[in-house]
Amino acid sequence: MSPDYKGVQVTLKSADNGDGTYTNPIIQADYSDPDAIRVGDDFFMTASSFGCAPGLPVLHSRDLVNWQLIAYASPKVMPKAHYNKIQHGNGIWAPSLRYHNGTFYIFYGDPDFGIFMLKSEKAEGPWSEPLLIKEAKGWIDSCPFWDEDGQAYLVHGYAGSRAGIKSILAVNRMKPDGTALLDDGILVFDGHDGNGTVEGPKFYKKNGYYYIFAPAGGVSTGWQLVLRSKNITGPYESKIVMSQGKTEINGPHQGAWVSLADGEDWFLHFQDQEAYGRVVHLQPMNWKDNWPVIGDDADGDGTGEPVITYRKPDVKQTEMISPESMNDEFNGDAPSLLWQWHANPGLDWGKSFPGKGVFRMYCQSSSEGSVNLWDVPSLFLQKWPAVSFEAVAKVKLSLLNEGERFGLIVMGQDYASVVVENKNGELVLNEITCLNARKGSEENYTGDFQSVSSDLFLKVKVEVGGICHFSYSENGLDYKSVGLPFTANTGRWIGSKIGFFAQRMNKVNDSGYVDIDRFTMN
Repeated sequence: MSPDYKGVQVTLKSADNGDGTYTNPIIQADYSDPDAIRVGDDFFMTASSFGCAPGLPVLHSRDLVNWQLIAYASPKVMPKAHYNKIQHGNGIWAPSLRYHNGTFYIFYGDPDFGIFMLKSEKAEGPWSEPLLIKEAKGWIDSCPFWDEDGQAYLVHGYAGSRAGIKSILAVNRMKPDGTALLDDGILVFDGHDGNGTVEGPKFYKKNGYYYIFAPAGGVSTGWQLVLRSKNITGPYESKIVMSQGKTEINGPHQGAWVSLADGEDWFLHFQDQEAYGRVVHLQPMNWKDNWPVIGDDADGDGTGEPVITYRKPDVKQTEMISPESMNDEFNGDAPSLLWQWHANPGLDWGKSFPGKGVFRMYCQSSSEGSVNLWDVPSLFLQKWPAVSFEAVAKVKLSLLNEGERFGLIVMGQDYASVVVENKNGELVLNEITCLNARKGSEENYTGDFQSVSSDLFLKVKVEVGGICHFSYSENGLDYKSVGLPFTANTGRWIGSKIGFFAQRMNKVNDSGYVDIDRFTMN
């Protein structure tokens, strides 16, 4: 009997249709570059988390369709001093999750520092602190492999922005305990001839063939490539095994091959949906002449296309959980696992107070010269959970000092927020927007200033297309619109996120704060 994992649902609407079928995406939330494994009757997944903390989410499922977030492997992003400051798009790229000799391993590449490894006896942790096993500039997307003879290897790609070259894959020998690489490696594949931007490799073995699954062609425009060889260092032959074809599922690639106990094969991958992030799909996988075929191969050419609705994997257990698990009453000693900071958090950024049933955010000083929130690390955010949804926060404001402000924000390279500020000792509310925040644009007020009380309900309604409408209420029943509709934009390699900020513009010897009583999604 597998453990009873405690977690929180990661998408508002289950992909499980309740009739033995599912509909993609299985996770309508931004879990980029997913990698997954089966251990007994349980499935586990991790994903890129870049500079957000905690990092390296660990998800659990019993049927590959219904997923819940159970832990993070890395409470802070390493090295800590570097990631105490916001690092948009940097940090933890394309991790690999493996289980070997009773131990869970995660390997990931940081394009600025090299290859890191973590391990744990349990998926839910505690995990070891990330260990830098190879210092290297531009080495990314690493995946380990342990062969039958006890030898260990690691495959990785290159980030052109740091290494000065991309679209190539290399294999290194590795210590069996995963703590160091043993050689300089060997290049095993060059994708410049028709498979540009090959990256994200994953290592497997079947029927005497070594397989490297790797996406190529770019995040939103690419395809799934598979390499195979009888020798782990090559030469490798290649084949495109899934592409968009006639479907609307763009860039279907980068993910994980998972086999069920009975040998049935499945493949998880992401699709880039811009402001909604990189959402996760599940595809059937079959074999033809020792090549995998992913998705539906209607014309029999060996290259599949993504399915939308399909039968569920043949497993004995399932564990559908309620969307209500996404709501946070802040009654525990820590907030919901869904929350992340935009950098390694400071101790004084925020704290759950179980006796009060609130999450208290303290107003943080603005960095000198900042004109918007793009470089503010103390943003308390979570991923979008659906194509359309409403989020409501009940808050009590104690903005004690002139210039302090608090907002419910939709954050990306463009952002907008319903914000309350202390102006001359009075609480006033408005909407702010900032377009091209990454380029240093200033914020603009888009509504009329309105005097409000310290007890408020703040709401954002997100419609199809990422169109956001902000409103507020003083009784939780009657809402007033604020400002203008706002169309959300992507972050840096991530989707738009939703959450809070608490900020002060002046230097004072004590900070104001805001108590978030509850946060609900529907």
